[in-house]
Amino acid sequence: MKKLLPDLLAILAFVLLSFAYFFPADIENRILFQHDIAAGAGAGQEVKEYYEQTGERSRWTNALFGGMPTYQIAPSYDSAKPLQWAQKAYQLFLPDYVCLTFMLMLGFYILLRAFGISAWLAGLGGIIWAFSSYFFILISAGHLWKFITLAYVPPTIAGIVLAYRGKLLWGGILTALFVALQVTSNHAQMSYYFFFVILFLAGAYLEEAWRNKTLPQFFKASVVLALAALIGIAANLSNLYHTYAYSKESMRGKSELVQTGTAAQQSSNGLDRDYITQWSYGIGETLTLLVPNFKGGASVPLSQNETAMEKANPMYSSLYGSLTQYFGDQPMTAGPVYVGAFVLFLFLLGCFIVKGPLKWALLGATLFSIALAWGKNFMFLTDLFIDYVPLYNKFRAVSSILVIAEFTIPLLAVFALKRVLDEPALIKRERRAVGISILLTAGIALLLTVAPGSLSTGYIPAQEAQMLQNAVSQQMIPAEELSGILANLGEMRANLVSSDALRSFLIIGIGFALLGLYATGKLRRPLTVAGITLLCLGDMWSINKRYLNDGQFVPRTIRTDTFNQTEADKLILQDTTADYRVLNFATNTFNENNTSYWHKSVGGYHAAKLRRYQEMIERHISPEMQEAYRAIAAAGGEMDSVDANKFRILNMLNTKYFIFPAGQQGQTLPILNPYAYGNAWFVSQVQYVDNANEEIDALYNILPTETAVVDTRFKEALKGATELPKDSLSATIKLTSYAPNHLTYETENPQDGIAVFSEIYYPDGWHITIDGQPADLARADYILRAVHVPAGKHILEMRFDPTSLHVTEGIAYGALALLVIGLMIAVWATRKRYAATPKME
Repeated sequence: MKKLLPDLLAILAFVLLSFAYFFPADIENRILFQHDIAAGAGAGQEVKEYYEQTGERSRWTNALFGGMPTYQIAPSYDSAKPLQWAQKAYQLFLPDYVCLTFMLMLGFYILLRAFGISAWLAGLGGIIWAFSSYFFILISAGHLWKFITLAYVPPTIAGIVLAYRGKLLWGGILTALFVALQVTSNHAQMSYYFFFVILFLAGAYLEEAWRNKTLPQFFKASVVLALAALIGIAANLSNLYHTYAYSKESMRGKSELVQTGTAAQQSSNGLDRDYITQWSYGIGETLTLLVPNFKGGASVPLSQNETAMEKANPMYSSLYGSLTQYFGDQPMTAGPVYVGAFVLFLFLLGCFIVKGPLKWALLGATLFSIALAWGKNFMFLTDLFIDYVPLYNKFRAVSSILVIAEFTIPLLAVFALKRVLDEPALIKRERRAVGISILLTAGIALLLTVAPGSLSTGYIPAQEAQMLQNAVSQQMIPAEELSGILANLGEMRANLVSSDALRSFLIIGIGFALLGLYATGKLRRPLTVAGITLLCLGDMWSINKRYLNDGQFVPRTIRTDTFNQTEADKLILQDTTADYRVLNFATNTFNENNTSYWHKSVGGYHAAKLRRYQEMIERHISPEMQEAYRAIAAAGGEMDSVDANKFRILNMLNTKYFIFPAGQQGQTLPILNPYAYGNAWFVSQVQYVDNANEEIDALYNILPTETAVVDTRFKEALKGATELPKDSLSATIKLTSYAPNHLTYETENPQDGIAVFSEIYYPDGWHITIDGQPADLARADYILRAVHVPAGKHILEMRFDPTSLHVTEGIAYGALALLVIGLMIAVWATRKRYAATPKME
């Protein structure tokens, strides 16, 4: 027990620090409530209610974008329950938010202990990793699954380290467990990025094994780790497989449309190149690692920053509420990536004084991360990865790959500090390395203090300059005042840079002074570590409070208040028809899920919607929305005088209600659309086409209630039907029962017919039966479902129950069993080894 005391004290310190950061919100039960969290709640409401009513999970929802699988909305599988319990235990069942920073510190601590670092130094390492600014910005933005995935990266790598250091059993168990937890957190982009780090580290261990002639041990450890990773992955197979299957149909999959012109230059098998690189870190912006406000900080009003407002000209003060502190290359940002000024100094020092291949792996991974984060500012490398590196083009916001640098910088910094503490004379002996490290950190900070614009291209981004010029053109700003505004804006932002640069200079100076006192024997090792810990914690804590502070926490009741029903919602919900859609013109239709909370929405918000639906938005739905809005507004809401041909696709989607803005106080008004086609209809003609371009273009020229446009690949599923007799008086199809994953229709038609359903087509998981007998499902009109219905009266059912789900769940349970068996063997072996160790009298 005495041996574990330092570890227990470190864990206790992590708990206390986590509670302290979020005080008093953590004890007052207040929460953060951001756009992404609200969007997730809105998107998942239909399946949540269904689960509460039936105890069954629906893998399909019709709440947003007409309908989509829930694989990336509410990816909950029964096989994940043991891992969810393990996650809560790892978090010590701590409250929300408190558990997040605790996880970060504990994970990095485990990694450093795996490297053999002492408990006190590992505790410092856990703090400087966890308090990097990006993590708190993630919490503030509500990107919690990204955060949690990152929290499991260090202990995953700890397992790899243990295995390569000869502890195969525990290394394998740790790797399998944290790979499983990491994948459960469901942020493939972060796991993907850290696979590159693992490759760098494996390369370092391979070089070491080559030099030491221990290649057999290296390959043995590699095999153990590969098996462990497979077990961790298999434990999440349900989630992984269905995410993979869905990705092929989503915006991250390959489009079947053949593009021309500039569109053809985009990524053909993933996200568009411009979309991938939209958030690219500026090359100069990389200095935020040292000086957090080098590009102004966050995209919040300048008027909120006291340092900036010290230089504000009172003549222009009203303008500064609409201009942001941030003046970098990205469209906007919630804050900079800052790793700590003294931490960066130690990292650079480590590049000189730490020996061995591991140093080069960490340095290489750091440079690799920074270069890829530049994105469109370094397109040679970015193009190379988009075009040739598997899966790279599936992820957007390349700036987020800086999480690698945020991992490697504190890790090498701790190695450097350990070397200095182990060899106090090293500071004097390595004067050149120390001098270069000081010059590249404190020197640059001092330069920016006295000349804040010396390393920048200016304080006014082109987009902002154009906005101000437009304001002059529109006579919103007097032309003669523009130059004064630009000059004052530059002064204000220069003050932001200069102030933070001085701050970083002083922090590095204090940290170096502590090392100097230790090197001369005037400060003992424990006090030196404690002093550096307090210095780094104080530095990073104060920066993080800029982006995540108590003022952002709100009463928990806001979570439900956000979705309060409007009068328009109440009126629409009086319609008890089983299944219809709503189009909200009073909001940003494709950037909110409040509508989805109450209705089945044509719009919605999700980063990975179905690609075909997105293409329909671009080609048909958005243009029709504009036409419909103008026509309905011009008619004063009197739908009798509106031309329904202006929005045939919206009618095809059974858009029964439009919500219009009404008045200046945010009121809304529902308008009944009498032209909606309903849940399903029989067509009299099927027009077969050869490719996606023909299919989507044909929709401009057909009336969907009469003609179905179908790809020739589905001709067999529709029995080759082309011209079909349609008696509108006697051929009927009616929805009689609705659940998100189970639809029942009654059909009656005198002859064989083709029924088109106003439901979104998805290739995997929907099972169609007619009178209990399986039937084929086809795709019609680019995004809808179609079925060949034989003559007569029938019951047609659609069930979403992917066969793959049952298979993957069985494999996942098997992997979990192997993990538990392995853990029991590891504990038994450790206890046996401990019992065999001679005890001291």
